[in-house]
Amino acid sequence: MADQLTSELPDRRLTRLPIQRWQICLEKPEFAQKLAELMNISPIISQLLINRGMETKEQVQAFLDPESLNLPSPLSEFPDLAISLELLESAIASKEKIAICGDYDADGMTSTALLLRSLRTLGADVDYAIPSRMHEGYGINKRIVEEFEQEGVKLILTVDNGISAYDAIAFARELNLKVIITDHHDIPQQLPPANAILNPKLIAESSPYRSVAGVGVAYILAVSLAQKLGQAKGLIQPMLALFTLGTIADLAPLIGVNRRWVKRGLQQLPKSKLAGVQALIQVAGVGGGGDKGIHNSSFLNPDSRTDVPPERLYPARNSSNPKSLKPEDIGFRLGPRINAIGRIGDPQIVIDLLTTDDMGIALARAMQCEAINKQRQQMCSEIELEAIAIVEAEFISSLQQNRVLVVVKSNWHHGVIGIVASRLVERYGVPVFIATYEDETHIRGSARGIPEFNVFAALEYCHDLLGKYGGHKAAGGFSFPSENLPALRSLLCEFANKSLELEHIKPLIKIDAKANLNEINSQLYQQLNVLHPCGIDNPDPVFWTPDVQVIEQQIVGKGHIKLTVAQIIDNQQFKIKAIAWRWGDYFPLPSSLDIAYKLRENNFNGNTTIELELIGVRLAKQSQLSFTSTSTPSKSTFEYKQRHYTCGIYQNGELPELRIKNSEGKVLAVQPGESKALLGTNRQDAKIVDISQPQYDGIIQAALKALKSVR
Repeated sequence: MADQLTSELPDRRLTRLPIQRWQICLEKPEFAQKLAELMNISPIISQLLINRGMETKEQVQAFLDPESLNLPSPLSEFPDLAISLELLESAIASKEKIAICGDYDADGMTSTALLLRSLRTLGADVDYAIPSRMHEGYGINKRIVEEFEQEGVKLILTVDNGISAYDAIAFARELNLKVIITDHHDIPQQLPPANAILNPKLIAESSPYRSVAGVGVAYILAVSLAQKLGQAKGLIQPMLALFTLGTIADLAPLIGVNRRWVKRGLQQLPKSKLAGVQALIQVAGVGGGGDKGIHNSSFLNPDSRTDVPPERLYPARNSSNPKSLKPEDIGFRLGPRINAIGRIGDPQIVIDLLTTDDMGIALARAMQCEAINKQRQQMCSEIELEAIAIVEAEFISSLQQNRVLVVVKSNWHHGVIGIVASRLVERYGVPVFIATYEDETHIRGSARGIPEFNVFAALEYCHDLLGKYGGHKAAGGFSFPSENLPALRSLLCEFANKSLELEHIKPLIKIDAKANLNEINSQLYQQLNVLHPCGIDNPDPVFWTPDVQVIEQQIVGKGHIKLTVAQIIDNQQFKIKAIAWRWGDYFPLPSSLDIAYKLRENNFNGNTTIELELIGVRLAKQSQLSFTSTSTPSKSTFEYKQRHYTCGIYQNGELPELRIKNSEGKVLAVQPGESKALLGTNRQDAKIVDISQPQYDGIIQAALKALKSVR
């Protein structure tokens, strides 16, 4: 067989599908039906609840009606809460100065604002400090402690940080300062010597408070203190608004008390009396209409969809605030505007925004958040392109061997590389440690993991090479001497190989249930509302439909695919619109696919339609190819539709390639997992063809059958 289409590397003109692994939940129709009848819900809802680990009447009741959850007193759950209240009560009574050390992310800034507002209302003399992301990095440090001491501070209260700051806390205690740590990050090997530590990671795993973020710990402390002082009236709702903002923006699990309190908070946020919340809602356009059917608030993720003009994403609202917000309104609209400040701006902007009662100041600060968020979006896009170029040039060939990416480059902004790390995880399916040089001798970075990989454990595994580090299972931050980079990369690869199997290093798509397109309608969408609020540990339901036809598709924005898919059921065609965010690299999609998706409601010009947000695709079963290379390429001949062909499987770079040659010398070159192939007499002049089309699919299957017969 001729080798007209050989080359050292796969042809980059071939459009690849996303590399994914699908995990489809095992459906239990009989059990789902019984649970549905018991709880008076639909079978599809009961199946979704079963998928989320709820199989008893009590579990389902607590989930569907979180207000029915019998909460224990936080005093019985947090061992150091009582002493924390005593320290704060004493400081307020004696007019001792209290200082809050916060963090520069949305969780930390909402926590800081929450405690500032509540403590001031309760009569405390309180101020705050937040370390510089650029110059100091995460967490309380000795400089801040020293400044607090010089300012006459007697009690330090950390929020969303402190659990890993042993040296700084020890220094504060040496200066005879009292310290209360409120944090939610993973517990280090040695606890700092604080007077009290409030951290849900230190309480029972079965506790409903176990899942709270930093702002949740601050909320529990503030509410408990207000109740102890008999001054809770009027404080709860403002604090609940800040709790809801911080909890969702920090991607905290929406289970336990988080689900209960967030559900309340989402209902109260639109009518919040906090000027800053109202200003954010106004600037972000939450509650406005959609945009010509292709952009809708439910679809938006400004951390990954940064190229659509804001006036299209956030049209001016023509009505009053909605009765209730959804988590995506915070996660995709309000939260990123707060987070952008902590990433590349001055956190005081957000603290002013969330503590002022002056609407004019609030609107001015909200507009600053808007402008800085646009700047952050541009930075993310530029750094992402540079990071991808580094990975493709230096690491892509060793990805399966290393099972982790460590990407370092100078002149990247510390504040946004965590977002880029998340995008690289989404793209390559491996844990990502991304960093930039602070100077010639020090490097600082962020890490993001995959479900089977514990980021904090990986950092602890490398602790001898690191300076400061912290985080949790899914994400973390770190710094280290630049001379340690080769050793750190080697040790992280070692840890990744111990933690991950080869099948883990593909992005995981978890799918709830199969659905046909004729079942996708407003009634189903409304039924899913009982699952809200959705988020971490209670994700939006994901459905899949086999063998749909892509009948229309086009690029919108800078790299999104807008498409229409169809399915034939009982000789009738059912069509629905869909969007695939940031999938421009995979355009055009093949004509026949299995699709995985979430349901989204699109409101435009008074019309409401249900659309699909694609999160996964794979070749439909009849179009999927499966073959491997061998040390000696196998060859064969075969007849197809009365024509003679030769075929063989050859190694093309790192990938096997099936080549089929006809009597005229044209070769069809196909790689496994591809939806496209090359057809021609040489690689340079070959055209790209869609192998899901019947004329190509048939000849490919015939070639594979012929090769199988000679092995």
